[in-house]
Amino acid sequence: MSEPIGERAASDQWTPSSWKSKLAEQQPAYPDQRALTEVVEQLAKLPPLVTSWEIETLKELLAEAALGKQFLLQGGDCSESFEDCESPIIAIKLKILLQMSLVLIHGAQKQVIRVVRIAGQFAKPRSKDMETRDGVSLPSYRGDLVNRLSFTEEDRRADPQLLLRGYERAALTLNFIRSLSDGGFADLHHPEYWELDFVKLSPRPSRYQERVKALSESLKFFETLAGTVVGKVRRVDFYTSHEGLHLQYEQAQTRFIARVGKWFDLTTHFPWIGDLTRNVNGAHIEYFRGISNPIGVKIGPTSEPESLIALINRLNPENEAGRITLIHRFGDDKIEKHLPPLVRAVQQSGQIVLWSCDPMHGNTELTASGYKTRDFNRIRSEVDQAFDIHEGLGSRLGGLHVEVTGENVTECVGGVRGLTEADLGRAYRTQVDPRLNYEQALEIGLLVARRLEKARS
Repeated sequence: MSEPIGERAASDQWTPSSWKSKLAEQQPAYPDQRALTEVVEQLAKLPPLVTSWEIETLKELLAEAALGKQFLLQGGDCSESFEDCESPIIAIKLKILLQMSLVLIHGAQKQVIRVVRIAGQFAKPRSKDMETRDGVSLPSYRGDLVNRLSFTEEDRRADPQLLLRGYERAALTLNFIRSLSDGGFADLHHPEYWELDFVKLSPRPSRYQERVKALSESLKFFETLAGTVVGKVRRVDFYTSHEGLHLQYEQAQTRFIARVGKWFDLTTHFPWIGDLTRNVNGAHIEYFRGISNPIGVKIGPTSEPESLIALINRLNPENEAGRITLIHRFGDDKIEKHLPPLVRAVQQSGQIVLWSCDPMHGNTELTASGYKTRDFNRIRSEVDQAFDIHEGLGSRLGGLHVEVTGENVTECVGGVRGLTEADLGRAYRTQVDPRLNYEQALEIGLLVARRLEKARS
């Protein structure tokens, strides 16, 4: 059943296009503006990708996470590819998030909110507008929603038709996710069948094996208590997320829902604002302040306490619980200096936020051979420090944000198999940023589960 969609604006001072009066950073330069306008108009007529009641449910869950009653697990690809819109690839992304969440549930003894970077993570910010190779300069690749990866003038030209293709790929992905969610995908009955061969290489293999054994015993206990097989608990919820970077795309699917009298960005459940677009006077903040979705905000070493509070007040003037998730990404060598002042400022402001740790982006490095990678030890270190800092300040780390894949890639060094720079070329598949592979992702999940278990003991 479709939702009632009204025509009137929720406020005379904000509209889905009022962002155009502000400085819009990280937006592609389209050579044919008329073609862009036509595509945006087409997108505005197409059915929404998600529903407002799904978004409202997620916001309620995030509000509980901010109070310590749930934990947020957000993960997926750094940047989706249209070519990866295939059922096995989608299923394996959900599988690793599901398995990580079960490990966290066992450690924390609380529900875990599963938010996937999927069905819309097609646009990426770039540090430079142009890329130069062998003396030839072309527009940077900004993701499949904007242009193409091949280094040719035609492929690097921003193409409005890709917006429509991105919408179609997102719709197909969401349809498959919903089918899996309702169709018994969450078979929890045999955690011992999870691909845990890597634990044999761990210096502490017994800890991993004990966790899996404990999970299995807990599931058997539930079956005995409930008088049903856990495999018959068929429903598992996944929510979608992507960086709300391409404002024309987001605007096209922004609808006024008369039922609640609010505007929603219906391209995704949980859009976030990137570290490069959180200017409080910029176009992205102007757009985001008017939508009713829960919002993620990436913060890093350049974030200052005063500007962060001004940003939160701009986005959440009514201090609504579940509205703001602050996703901090500093790097293991910077978090100790930069996070505490921000936590104290938020505490003093009285704003209700959910704190989540992104240990990936601040730990990116370039190898001598030209590979962009991340060191698992630094990722683990940043997570550990994040827990320590929040606990020491009387705050609470309530979420984890990671770039992961269920595939056996070699993009991040370290982990139990001890991947080195020499291993990167074996299965380096990312088009943009390096991801944790299946083993590394589950390993970090087990590490976080131990921290959550310690916090409740």
